Amino acid sequence: SWIHNLPPSIVVGIANVDRERDMTFPTTVAEDQEKLPTNGRSADFIRFLEEEVQALVENRYSLQEGERTLIGQSLGGLVSTEILFKKPEMFDHYIIISPSLWWDAGSLLDTEPETGSSPKSVYIGVGKEGKVMEEGAASLHRKLEGKYGDPVRLYFEYFPNRDHADALHEAVSDAFEKIYTK
Repeated sequence: SWIHNLPPSIVVGIANVDRERDMTFPTTVAEDQEKLPTNGRSADFIRFLEEEVQALVENRYSLQEGERTLIGQSLGGLVSTEILFKKPEMFDHYIIISPSLWWDAGSLLDTEPETGSSPKSVYIGVGKEGKVMEEGAASLHRKLEGKYGDPVRLYFEYFPNRDHADALHEAVSDAFEKIYTK
């Protein structure tokens, strides 16, 4: 079974008091500003992940090189996509579920990912969540198909029997199976 191929893991969960602030970049879209008024500080959150969280974990624990995985869903999927585009070297595997790519009128999909380094794998999953969410995830997959070739493994999965509330669990299991099947 693929589960025996999972490397020993350290799971880091980050409690968050204001996900709208931490997981969104600044927007000029008035409706977004009204809907999520504390938005726009993802750069600070990304810096915190890189300079404090990753540094703490790497200094405290013996880690297997090349197996850092980021999992994000909804706004977490948005910031995960932002990290993938701007600092792909931060993680080796990206599991992006139901990303809120509608944010700022979809502007993140209009940007080009950094070209310096590539992750080992990117998994994108989305449930039956409506046109905006489903098209955003599919557009991200298409964009990355044109960007990454071998050796990056790119996966896309649509879960028609899942929605925004429950796609995460099945998608993460599916992602691990795809990433770690040898």
